Amino acid sequence: MTAGSGVWITLEGGDGSGKTTQANLLADWLTAGGQTVVSTREPGGSEVGQLIRDIVLHHRGDIAPRAEALLYAADRAHHVATVVRPALQRGEVVLQDRYLDSSVAYQGAGRVLDGTEIRDLSLWAAEGALPDLTLLLDLDPEAARDRLDSDDKPFDRLEAEKTDFHARVRDAYLELAAAEPERFLVLDAAASAESIAAQIRARVETLLAQ
Repeated sequence: MTAGSGVWITLEGGDGSGKTTQANLLADWLTAGGQTVVSTREPGGSEVGQLIRDIVLHHRGDIAPRAEALLYAADRAHHVATVVRPALQRGEVVLQDRYLDSSVAYQGAGRVLDGTEIRDLSLWAAEGALPDLTLLLDLDPEAARDRLDSDDKPFDRLEAEKTDFHARVRDAYLELAAAEPERFLVLDAAASAESIAAQIRARVETLLAQ
C-alpha cells in the first residue's frame, strides 16, 4: 500500500473510454461492501486543482506544451498532499480519475515531449507516490470519438485534438501498461459495462485481501 492502510486505485484511458462509468460502479460496489471511498480526479480534485483544470481544459487559445505539463504537475503536487495521502492514512479507498500516466500519455506522447521527463516531474511533484492499482480502459480512438460525438456536449481542449494525437496517447498507455504489468489491469473498453466492472471487482477483491 502507498501510505497508511488505505488502497489507491487510479483509472486511465483515452477520452470516451468509460472511466467515469466504471469509477461510479466501483465506488458503489466498494461502499456496499463497507469501504469508505474517496472519489477524486486530476486535474480538479481540490479547490486549487479546479482552478488549474479550468486553465488546462477550457482556456481559449494555445498553452505551450511545457507550461501545460507544469500546470498538471502543480495540480498533482497539491492533490496528493491534501487529498490522496490524508485519505490513505485514514485507511480509505481512493478512486482517482487520471494520475501521472495521463501526463506521460497526453503531454508526453500527445504533445511530443519526453515521456521520461514528464514522469520524473510528476514523481517529484507527488514525492514518489504511485497507486496500488491502475485500471486502463483501452479503446480505439475512432470508437472513442463516436462516443464523444454522441454525448452532444462541447469538447474540451484535449478531446478536440485530432485522431493522430489520440492514437499516440493510446499507444503510450499500452506501453506503460506493458512496462508495469503488476500495477496495471488493461480492460477492453469496447466490452459491456457490466463485463468490465466484473473484471475490475475480481482484481480489486484480490487487492483488498492483501
